[in-house]
Amino acid sequence: MDELRSLDSIVRQRLQSWPQHPPGLPELGPRRAKWLRGRPVDQNGGYNPFLKIPGSERLRTVPDGLWLNFGGSSVDPFVDIFAVEACGSLQNLLDKRSRFAPRISSLLAVCPLPWLRAPVMMGDSTPRWLATGVIRDEPSQAVMLPVRDIRVMYGLKPKLFKGFLTNQVPQPHEYFVPMEALTAENGDKDPAMQAFVARATVTANFFSFTER
Repeated sequence: MDELRSLDSIVRQRLQSWPQHPPGLPELGPRRAKWLRGRPVDQNGGYNPFLKIPGSERLRTVPDGLWLNFGGSSVDPFVDIFAVEACGSLQNLLDKRSRFAPRISSLLAVCPLPWLRAPVMMGDSTPRWLATGVIRDEPSQAVMLPVRDIRVMYGLKPKLFKGFLTNQVPQPHEYFVPMEALTAENGDKDPAMQAFVARATVTANFFSFTER
């Protein structure tokens, strides 16, 4: 258990240095939707975005890494999410996969008020709520947005990664990397990582005439 906590701590520390948009994806998404890093963020006293199902006050999904791509309009806003989960054991992997499994009910992204009011990042004093482009007025309470699209990248220890690669088939929204790719210093700048993450987007499912 202590080993898993230590591993999670290392991964979150590395993800802390990743940019406001997942590496390999443009800062502005389709229709100029805006990416913001929700987790990990060392501000707001731990009041950072999390995921939940409607009507649930207790069961929350708190990924090791979470990026939100705000889109739509002020009348009909939504988020696409890119999550990162470090899995130190098979049981841990199965639990985390179940939280992102396709479901009939909706999934909500909860953005706490302190997170929304805080600056986007050091050197940029723009409050996050304004940077989203879909929240028109300064909020006075947490904002909950429906999740339109989910992409999850799982980091696995070598033995688990090899076993999964040999015996399992990922779901369309799932991506798997060796744990070393998440714990590596400046891993977000690795061209291989950027190219891999670039596939984790809705636009990757559409033919591009530039590819001809």
